[in-house]
Amino acid sequence: MSAIAAARTTAPTLPTLPVDEDFDGAYRRKQRIYRIAVLTVRLAIVAVLLGGWQGLSGPVIDPFWVSSPEAIGDRLIEWTRDGTLAANAQATLLAMAIGLVLGSAAGIVAGFLLGRVRLLGDVFNPFIIAMNSLPKLALAPLFILWFGIGLQAKVVMTALVCFFLVFYNTFAGARDTDSELLGVVAVLGANSRQRLTKVILPYTLAWILTGLRLAVPYSLLGVVVSEITASNEGLGHLLKTSANTFDTAGTFAAIAVLVVVALVLNIVVTRAESLSSRWK
Repeated sequence: MSAIAAARTTAPTLPTLPVDEDFDGAYRRKQRIYRIAVLTVRLAIVAVLLGGWQGLSGPVIDPFWVSSPEAIGDRLIEWTRDGTLAANAQATLLAMAIGLVLGSAAGIVAGFLLGRVRLLGDVFNPFIIAMNSLPKLALAPLFILWFGIGLQAKVVMTALVCFFLVFYNTFAGARDTDSELLGVVAVLGANSRQRLTKVILPYTLAWILTGLRLAVPYSLLGVVVSEITASNEGLGHLLKTSANTFDTAGTFAAIAVLVVVALVLNIVVTRAESLSSRWK
C-alpha cells in the first residue's frame, strides 16, 4: 500500500454536522402564519371601517351624502338579481381585454422595431413623445365623434393608454441590451439570428413584462374614463348614471365593484410577475 493510500486509510473522519430536516418546513409554517396574520389584520381594519361607517350613517351623518354599507349591499344584490351588474361588468371587461391586447401588441412591435433600428427610433421619437404628451381625456370627444359611444371608442382609448406604457418599456429594453454580452456571444461565433433569440429577446422580455404590469390596471382606467365620458353601458356608465340621479348607494356600489375588479387584476398581475421572476 502506498503512503498516499495509507494516509487516506488512517486519516480521521470529519464529524458530520447535524442537518435540521425540518428547517424548510418550519420556515414555510412561519411564512404561512405571517400571511394569515396580515390577512386577519386587514379584515379587522375593513370590519372596523365598515362598522364605523354603518354606525355613523344616520345618527351622525345624513345617509344622502354617505349612504351606508347596508344600503350599498342591498343595491349590489338588486343589480345582481336583475342582471344589471353582470351586463355592465361584461361590457367593461370586454373593452378592457380587447384594448389591452391590441395596445400592448402594437407597443411591443413598435417599441422593439424602433429600439433596434436606431434610425427609425431617432426619426419617430419626437412624434411619439408629442402624442404621449397629449392628455388622453382630451382625445375622448374625437374618439366619440369617430367611433360613436359603443365598444369601439372604449377599445381605442384603452389601446392608446396601454400602447405608450408598453412601448416605452420595450423600446428601452431593446435599445439598452447589454453591448458587452452581445460582444461576448459574437466572439463565440453567434450569428445575427442567435444574438436576437439568445440575448436581445430574453433581455427585452423583462422590460416588456414590466410594461404589461403597468398596462393592466391602466387599461381599466382607460375604459372607465371612456364610459364616464360617453357610453351606454359599462361600470363607468353605471357609476355616472347613479351619480347623475343622486343615487348615493348606487354610486358607492359601482365604486365598490371597480375596487374589487382592480384588486383582482392586481392579484393576477402580481402572480404573473412572481412566475416570471421564478423563470428568470
